[in-house]
Amino acid sequence: MWEPIDRHAPMTKPSLRIGTRGSPLALAQSEEVRDRLSAVDAALVLEVEVIRTTGDAILDRSLAEIGGKGLFTKEIDMALLDGRIDLAVHSMKDVPTEVASGTVISCVLEREDPRDAWISRHGGGLEGLPSGAVVGTASLRRGAQVLHRRPDVMVVPLRGNIGTRLDKVGRGEIDATLLALAGLRRLGRADAASTVLATEDMLPAVAQGAIGIACRADDDAMLARLTDLDHAPSHHAVVAERAMLARLEGSCRTPVAALAEVEGEILIMRGLVATPDGTAVHEARDSAVVTDAVLLGERVAETLLDQAGPGFVIGAG
Repeated sequence: MWEPIDRHAPMTKPSLRIGTRGSPLALAQSEEVRDRLSAVDAALVLEVEVIRTTGDAILDRSLAEIGGKGLFTKEIDMALLDGRIDLAVHSMKDVPTEVASGTVISCVLEREDPRDAWISRHGGGLEGLPSGAVVGTASLRRGAQVLHRRPDVMVVPLRGNIGTRLDKVGRGEIDATLLALAGLRRLGRADAASTVLATEDMLPAVAQGAIGIACRADDDAMLARLTDLDHAPSHHAVVAERAMLARLEGSCRTPVAALAEVEGEILIMRGLVATPDGTAVHEARDSAVVTDAVLLGERVAETLLDQAGPGFVIGAG
């Protein structure tokens, strides 16, 4: 039966559910996204839903042992596809090169500083470590580059959130560690860094410092809403770096690093592959117009594969 509209009834505000991991850094990134969405549309009701991922639940084994980077996104992708959340906030360095079918990384926020921070009980940078010092890191990329420059130190596995890793240095359980400067800044902990490493000394992870927002590929309204949040230069750089990684088919068992930077309409990109022990490191550099980001990434990857030879990159065809 038809009923007249009560024009005095309160209007229901549109609401969106934001999915995220539960780490302090992931929550800080979700808050940043929520603030930006609110700035575009103050009428939105925005809810943050914490989703526990397999990667967060298993901390006593390396990512390579338990299945790789997708373990930080799989459960969030499932929540997005079944409609429990409307969008997902990801650290782009944790997103597999092939995103879940039915989802899309619709925008990339302006990238934070992609460099690595060095945290050490001895102060200074890598050169300040005494011989035999212990460096803790969960990243093969970081470990390989440390060992390439300082084969006289020891690299040991170290997982956990930022606070856990800083505490281990503070308690003297390890002599030093490395963390993304972007993460420290987002948590207000940049002062914990002994120094910030130049990218010539420590090339970052693919897409380090970039926050991506995923939504359902058929959600036209959400795709349109997120357009205002996209930072084109950062997006182009991330696309190039991820294209390199996809062409390499690098896994968590192969140290891979990359950094693309925009200068005007040009992308300048560096890429690196190494052996985990740092004894062999191959680097490449190239440039292209920003609209050729995918081709640039693939070209850098081909150069690296040619330099390294067959079988160097685990997973490469």
